[in-house]
Amino acid sequence: QVQLVESGGGLVQPGGSLRLSCAASGFTFSNYAMSWYRQSPGKGRELLATITVAGGSTIYADSVKGRFTIARDNAKNTLYLQMNNLKPEDTAIYYCRRLAGNYWGQGTQVTVSS
Repeated sequence: QVQLVESGGGLVQPGGSLRLSCAASGFTFSNYAMSWYRQSPGKGRELLATITVAGGSTIYADSVKGRFTIARDNAKNTLYLQMNNLKPEDTAIYYCRRLAGNYWGQGTQVTVSS
């Protein structure tokens, strides 16, 4: 069955960096576009970034453009989100999603605080 498992979250100071990973299994990862979302307390899930199957095209939300980078390694069946210059408002649970079929991971908590 399709499984998506995020990792790499944690506590980081403002201005710091984190790299999130999403390990995919149960399907041919290279055949699907993938996305990262986040959800802050009391808010809906926000689409952050999407990457096409070969990684040739990426799209970002204005809130993270220039700070976050989505990438994929199809040989490792892994999706990444490099997050730089983190701000307190980036505090949220971060999820990866396979759009086709609407599959989600369990999420990983990112907390940005001094």
